[in-house]
Amino acid sequence: MRKQQVIVFLPAYNEEAVIGDVIARIPRNFHSQVDVKVLVIDDGSKDQTTTIAKEAGADCIVSFKENKGLGAAVRAALQECWKRGADIGVMIDADGEYPPEQIPELIKPIFSGEADYTMGSRFRGTINGMKLHRRLGNYFFTFLQCLLIRKIIFDGQSGMRAFSRQAIEHAEIIHDYNYAQVLTLNLVRKGFRVKEIPIQYHVRTTGDSFIKFKAYIGSVLPAIWREMRRPVKKVVIDRNSNALTDEKISPSR
Repeated sequence: MRKQQVIVFLPAYNEEAVIGDVIARIPRNFHSQVDVKVLVIDDGSKDQTTTIAKEAGADCIVSFKENKGLGAAVRAALQECWKRGADIGVMIDADGEYPPEQIPELIKPIFSGEADYTMGSRFRGTINGMKLHRRLGNYFFTFLQCLLIRKIIFDGQSGMRAFSRQAIEHAEIIHDYNYAQVLTLNLVRKGFRVKEIPIQYHVRTTGDSFIKFKAYIGSVLPAIWREMRRPVKKVVIDRNSNALTDEKISPSR
C-alpha cells in the first residue's frame, strides 16, 4: 500500500537559534502508512538558518535571494508541496512557539475526513506569555474573520496549519506580507471545511517577530477587502482522499 506523504514546511527568516530544535521535534513515525518529509522555505536569511536546518534533518530547502515576506514564503511552500506530491501539507512556524509534537493531532481530522484544513488554536489550548497588544490584535482579526466566513473560530492568526491535497492545490494567497486571514477566507469561500485543534503555545524566547502592528493593519485590511471582492468557485471536495486504516495515530510511535 502506498504511504501518504506529509510534508511539514517551515517558513524561516533568521531563525538559526531555534530552527534546529523545531525540526528535531517533528514526529516522523506516528503511523505506518505515513511518510513525513521536512521542507524549509528560507526567506532570505542572513544567518546560518539553512545550514542548521540541513544538520537537523531538513529534507529540502528552498532559498529566496532576498526577503519577500511571510505570505510569499507560505505561497512558495504550498506550491512546492503540490509539486512534490504531498497528500497533506503542514505549516509550522520556525520560531519555536508552536508544538511540533502536536502535528499528528493537527492532521488527524484530515485523515478521518472531518476537515480539509486545520488550524492549531492557541486560544482553545494554552497561551503562555503573549503580550496584551498581540492578544487584542488576534481577537480583532479573528472576530472579523468570523463575521466574513459566518463561522466561529478562535484563532485566525495561528502559525500552525494543515492542508489536504485539494486545499494545497486551490489555496491562494494574494499578498506577500502575510497570509493568515486571506488564506482562511479563500479556502472557506471555496467550500473547504476548517477545524481548530487546541495546542500548547509558548511565546518565543529568542529573536523578534517581523510583524509590526501598524504595518500589519495597513497591509492586511486592504488584502482582506480584495479577497472578499474577488469571485471564487466552489470546489467539489473528495472527503475520503486521505483516509487511513484504523491504526492509532500516535506521536510516540
